[in-house]
Amino acid sequence: MTAAPLLALDRVRKVYRREAEQVPVLDGVSLEIPDGEFVALMGPSGSGKTTLLNLIGGIDQPTSGDIVVAGTNIARMKGNELARWRSATIGYIFQLYNLVPVLTAYENVAVPMEIRGTPNAGARARALLEEVGLTGRAHHYPSQLSGGEQQRVALARALVLEPAVLLFDEPLSNLDAQLRNEMRSEIKRLHQRLGATIIYVTHDQTEAMTLADRICVLQGGH
Repeated sequence: MTAAPLLALDRVRKVYRREAEQVPVLDGVSLEIPDGEFVALMGPSGSGKTTLLNLIGGIDQPTSGDIVVAGTNIARMKGNELARWRSATIGYIFQLYNLVPVLTAYENVAVPMEIRGTPNAGARARALLEEVGLTGRAHHYPSQLSGGEQQRVALARALVLEPAVLLFDEPLSNLDAQLRNEMRSEIKRLHQRLGATIIYVTHDQTEAMTLADRICVLQGGH
């Protein structure tokens, strides 16, 4: 028997309402992703890439359709239940890092674990920062870190619970060419080590071809 995909979207639609107007963004998207696959998600601006990522990550909910992640249909979940599922299952790396400016790199990684009551949160935070090459920068604030270093902190923070799915929303678009190459290697290495399923939004075809096992293209809501 063929194993069920880790992620399955079935006829997913998303329509935003703007006063009396309805704005369709996704129109019946179906997609299956097996456990451990690295998928690059491409498409023109406004095609719905970030919307689709937010639906998969439980940040937003579909207008209709099903989104099944590791056997759980999150399209049927709401409120606190969805928030608990998201914190235990999804690691999300945003384009603008979203680090807390008054916390050091170490604290940005450790505090979410401490809030959840994770045992040995400090040791785990230090190990993750070492994993992404930031051992000597742990006690620096985001303003004291380069863009690449901030993105590494965001990556370490996303890995705190070893999530089943990692979502990247154009994470390298604000970095220069050298830092992009370094971070591509870092992301590829972590994928190989962790075996996590990755969905990676990018406009860069070279980046997609370098990193991904498969490229999916969104256009016109399909």
